[in-house]
Formats: sequence, C-alpha cells, structure tokens
Amino acid sequence: MIIIGPHISIAKGYAKAAKTAVEIGANTFQFFSRNPRGGNAREFDTKDIANFQEIRKENNFGPLLAHAPYTMNLAAAKDDVYEFGRKVIKEDIERMDSLGIEYICFHPGSHVGGGIDAGINKIIAALNEALTGNENITVLLETMSGKGTEIGFEFEQIKRIIDGVEHNEKLGVCLDTCHIFSAGYDIVNNLDEVLNQFDEIIGLDRLKTIHLNDSMMGFGEKKDRHSVIGEGKIGLDAIINFMTHPKIKDLPFFLETPLEDEGHKKEIKMLRDIIETK
Repeated sequence: MIIIGPHISIAKGYAKAAKTAVEIGANTFQFFSRNPRGGNAREFDTKDIANFQEIRKENNFGPLLAHAPYTMNLAAAKDDVYEFGRKVIKEDIERMDSLGIEYICFHPGSHVGGGIDAGINKIIAALNEALTGNENITVLLETMSGKGTEIGFEFEQIKRIIDGVEHNEKLGVCLDTCHIFSAGYDIVNNLDEVLNQFDEIIGLDRLKTIHLNDSMMGFGEKKDRHSVIGEGKIGLDAIINFMTHPKIKDLPFFLETPLEDEGHKKEIKMLRDIIETK
C-alpha cells in the first residue's frame, strides 16, 4: 500500500489531526512545526500527545513530516531574520524529535540579494549549530522552484549544503514535484533521466519524502503554484508514473494541493484506485 497523506492543520491538536488523516483514508500526514506565518510554537498538551501517539500506532501510520514555518529563512541577508531562523530550526528539530516525528523539512532559504554562495554558507552554519548528531529525526532540504532569490532549485545547490554540514548523516531531501518541474527538471518526459541526475549529484539514498503536487505553471517557468493532481501542467499520467517508479514508489507522498479535507479524501482514493489496478 502506498504511504500517502495531505497537509493537515494541528490548530485543534495533534490527535485531532491524526483522526482527520484516518477519516480521509490517509496513512500519514504533514503539519507545520509551528505557526507558518509567525514565530509561535504550539505548546504540547500531554493528553493530546498521548492520544496522537496512540492513533499513530493503532493505524500503522507511515513516517510523518513536519514542515518548518515559511518565516524561517536560513539564507537571509538581514541579521535579525537570520537569527530568527537559526533559533527556529534548532528549537523545532528538538521539539519534533521529542515527539518521535521521523522527518522535518524546510525551504533552504532566499539570499535576497546577498548571493547564492553567501546564502549557502549561512544555511550550512545554521545547520551545523542546530544538529548534534544525536537526533533520531532526519532534517530534509526541500527542492525549490527557483523563484526570486531562492536557493535549492538546482540539485547541485542542495548537494553543496549537505556536504558542508558536519552531521550530514542527519540530512535528506524532500522532493517537490511542482517545484522541480517548474525549476526545469522534466519529470513528465524524462523521469528516469531526472532521477539518475539526482542520484549522481545527491544520491537517491538521501531522498526521503515526496511533496506530491501538480503545477499551475508550465515547465521551467520557475514559479511555485500548486495545482490539484491531474488539473495542472504535469498531469495525472505523469504523476502516476512518478508514484509507481520502482526507485521511489515506497517513499511517503505528501499532498500540498489546494483542497480541503473532503477534496483530499477524493484525491487519495483516486490515486490509490489507479495505482492498485496497475
């Protein structure tokens, strides 16, 4: 069975989010490690966390994925923004690790005019400060679309970050289908070539999770606009080919498509039905 689930809000608690996942037919889910547009971290409630862990176990959930907030920019040129990012990544790695969450992903960052080299060096420094090597959680760099001054839209950039981190055994990659398509990696017509390139530059052993999204924008346009599966420029056939590729079919897939819970329920069922009949 494929491991698949959407992004679910934890605003009403971790247990409520896990129950929602079960109700919509998911066997995993993604959530924000803290307020995605601010700096506040949710206080843990002992009863809520206990119920959450019980639901995970009873329903044989696959690996869960926490997503760091959008306000965190480890490549920032401004000192105050960078210091906030350093604080958040360290705290959230510790917080999510304490919950037994398998993965936490983050957008590498935007250099905002400081330059790619300077931005990469800042990301490396922040990760070296945050990682002790004793964590159970794996920290994932997300592949980006390349809009603005984003870092991480080329596999080589991600490789440079990984190579610069001392405890890089704790690092992996979250590949976003919309982002890499928009960045110019042709997963529609040349999926084998893209995966081979990833393997040669980064190593497929580093690929831990997939953000499964169609794209509103065309190939190579370097714009991040997610679309419902089958309604975008990537298309349903290419998404199914991606999900069933022997090199990645066993990875957990996380939907970030612009739908509510009921829409994600239908999306998950559609994908399962198609894949199970192949």
